[in-house]
Amino acid sequence: MSNMHDIEITTRDKLLRAWENSMELVRDFENYSKDIKDDRQAAEAFKRFAEDEGMHANELRQMLHGYQGK
Repeated sequence: MSNMHDIEITTRDKLLRAWENSMELVRDFENYSKDIKDDRQAAEAFKRFAEDEGMHANELRQMLHGYQGK
């Protein structure tokens, strides 16, 4: 049963939250890759993760543009 006080989480809301989370991961992974000095393999992995997550963030942003003005 629906309540008039329920809050609807829309697809746009989910995309926005995912985009924000993805951008935060990009920043975190970039920082980790720069901070790690004693393990080149880990630093390179975080660098790749940042790049991959950047692609996810970009795709989410593009989808969000489809919801502008709706």
